[in-house]
Amino acid sequence: MAERQQVHDIISNEEDKESPEPQTSRSRRRFKASNMSFVEMMEMVDILKGADYDGKYGPYSNPNVRKAKIMTKVDRSLQKNFGVRRSKEQLRKRWSDLKLREQDQYRRIKRVLQKNAG
Repeated sequence: MAERQQVHDIISNEEDKESPEPQTSRSRRRFKASNMSFVEMMEMVDILKGADYDGKYGPYSNPNVRKAKIMTKVDRSLQKNFGVRRSKEQLRKRWSDLKLREQDQYRRIKRVLQKNAG
């Protein structure tokens, strides 16, 4: 058993020496999907609620264009304030998950935002 491990270690070391260049992704528009901090989520919720992202307060013309512009604002704000780049898809999914799956955290965020505003 120990011999097999030593052979495996030798082979893996040889493979490391053969390919010293770092592996890069094929797409340059891919952003690393790391966990979102609470303050990042607060920033996102603040912008999305303030801009009525879900369209609760009236019919809007071109809702898809409107939503894309709002997501661009969120992306720029997160990059400016936290130095984090995220795709609009990641942000859209995070917003959906907050509302549908993580309602307790969504309520906490709304409560903190209300305290800060009032």
